[in-house]
Amino acid sequence: MLKESLLLGRLRRVCLKLPETKETVKWGHPTFEAGKKIFAVLDKYQGHTCIAFRVPADQASTLLQDDRFFEAPYAGGRGWICLRADGKLDWREISELLRESYRQVALKRMLAVLAQVELQHARLHRRSGRNHAERQCLFYKLGGHKVPDDA
Repeated sequence: MLKESLLLGRLRRVCLKLPETKETVKWGHPTFEAGKKIFAVLDKYQGHTCIAFRVPADQASTLLQDDRFFEAPYAGGRGWICLRADGKLDWREISELLRESYRQVALKRMLAVLAQVELQHARLHRRSGRNHAERQCLFYKLGGHKVPDDA
């Protein structure tokens, strides 16, 4: 289990890389906003640390089948899910979930910048030996679009 301060540090590294993101404190909890809209919160429910984030309606039921996830109290009906953070965490999975949450609230200009960053990242991976199928898989997981063959 990560201490809450270490957990917050990891969350900052994931969230603050996203365009026009800032950290604030709401309801006494570290909160990450894209522009003026919240997309992630480091929270505590019933004595357990958790990461709260938004999900598209069609993904919520799938996540909730996994015991690590639960509907966020007070906001679950509005697309918020919590990931229990007091066990072993998969930071690749968390990064993907937080990027998708960001996409739920980000403005079009922010999404355009994110798409450019992801394209540059994919190009770097191509140079580092990833094949095209692996890059496509990564891009689809991140909610992106097809990477051109000449990228």
